Amino acid sequence: MRSHNNLTYYTMITLFATAIILLCTHMFLSHSGNSLAVKPSAQTKNYAILIDTNEKRLYLLCNGKLLKQYKCAVGKSSTPSPLGNYKITQKSNWGEGFGGHWLGINCIWGDYGIHGTRHPETIGTAASHGCFRMYNSDVEELYKIVPYGTPVCITGGCFGAFGNGSRIISPYMYGLDVQVVQKRLKELGYFNGYCSGIYDSADFKSAIHKFQKENGLTVSDNINRKTLNAMGFVMME
Repeated sequence: MRSHNNLTYYTMITLFATAIILLCTHMFLSHSGNSLAVKPSAQTKNYAILIDTNEKRLYLLCNGKLLKQYKCAVGKSSTPSPLGNYKITQKSNWGEGFGGHWLGINCIWGDYGIHGTRHPETIGTAASHGCFRMYNSDVEELYKIVPYGTPVCITGGCFGAFGNGSRIISPYMYGLDVQVVQKRLKELGYFNGYCSGIYDSADFKSAIHKFQKENGLTVSDNINRKTLNAMGFVMME
């Protein structure tokens, strides 16, 4: 059962795992013989952001501990938010007329980020084109805290790219699920192209057709659940 006042069990586990990753990275840099490693001081603050698209919550961590949490709006089912691990690579002030501040992430298949909104009534819902809307005062606070390079982990549940179920992937769609399929076809020897997360190449389409034909599936431009299952992605009801 979900609660907006308390962290779910899954979110707690994800926060813990994120904290462990940050701690291991911190320890590696501290003990590395690389001359570029910087010895941390008591004042060092390592920030990370976790966004749970199911909870529609953004969690800010500092040195592996939960510092703040904010409500946010996420992408609609037709324009989902990009799941995966990214970094803050852009920061700019759009002005109040455009929803305040912008924190862009390095997603390779589109321009996504965290920003304010002129429609605060959408906060806490799936209403955007994939970005993460926050109350203007909240995103202004976050903007002042986190620096460039801050890790951003976006999760949609415990099933990774298929956290919200499997959709039929068709030409010109994009997202983490497309990229995961590209990587799987590359692992299986069917695809040699760049895993862009965008279904826009003839090579990718040919790889799908070849896989479907060799596995006794109906040859189609679309990637349905049967094709995903044949690739090894078993969907649980």
